[in-house]
Amino acid sequence: MLKHQLIHPKINEVLGRAGHHGKILIADGNYPCSSTLGPNAELVSLNLSPGLVTCTQVLQALVTAIPIEAANTMNYETTGPYALDGDPPVWNEYRDVFANSNIGVELEPIEKWDFYKAVDTPDHVLTIQTADQQRFANLLLSIGVRMDG
Repeated sequence: MLKHQLIHPKINEVLGRAGHHGKILIADGNYPCSSTLGPNAELVSLNLSPGLVTCTQVLQALVTAIPIEAANTMNYETTGPYALDGDPPVWNEYRDVFANSNIGVELEPIEKWDFYKAVDTPDHVLTIQTADQQRFANLLLSIGVRMDG
């Protein structure tokens, strides 16, 4: 029996094969997963209905199962029709998950096109597609080293 909160069989299988520096993308409902999948990555679609499931819900399960050493967000636009005034609200949700899990990771935004390049790498092992409707909710996690046992 698993002791952590992540029970999805395929996600657990991929994470079990992943190693240090492996990358996991938690993608929002607008992310183009099929055209940005890394060469070694698998896609798990959890987009049941708009808003089900969310990126934050996936993150809450993942933090119970893997060590995280870095978290990159796709930087938001400050001009144009999609511009935001300040960080997207979902980023505070991520910060809360890290704080409540005692994970000393800060969100590191990277520019949109650099984010796509960071996903399209050989160490990208998994994309989890959600139905999150929040803007700029994409989160790229880097797996850390397990320090216990």
